[in-house]
Amino acid sequence: MDLRKLKTLIDLVADSGIAELEITEGEGKVRIVKFSQAPVMAVAPVAAAPVPAAAAAPAAEAPVAPVVQGHQVKAPMVGTFYRSPNPSSPAFVEVGQAVKEGDPVCIIEAMKLLNEIEADKSGVIKEILVENGEPVEYGQPLFIIA
Repeated sequence: MDLRKLKTLIDLVADSGIAELEITEGEGKVRIVKFSQAPVMAVAPVAAAPVPAAAAAPAAEAPVAPVVQGHQVKAPMVGTFYRSPNPSSPAFVEVGQAVKEGDPVCIIEAMKLLNEIEADKSGVIKEILVENGEPVEYGQPLFIIA
């Protein structure tokens, strides 16, 4: 089965209400499974060591994680995140770089297909949230655009 046909099938599953599609063509067999629309957490939270009650700080004094302001570019699929088209090429975008809607910002490899991900908003790349070569989940934030 050629890559164009596979891409068409993936798009069909992504755009439809079906959750799974399996096709057998000759000796080849393809199974496409659509993940749930809710983001899936890949890492279980690590429990903190118990603190004695007398030494516990009030909840109001607990450190607060900084809230990142801006638009999040999220992963449209599960796969492997790549910042450049190949290892010897420069990254598509860097922090501080201006992008326009539709500009390529990264590649996500899914099922041996390289899918170019485009900015869905114009602005400046404020933060890159994923390291090159890391796996990403559906809906996971990849970039912050301000």
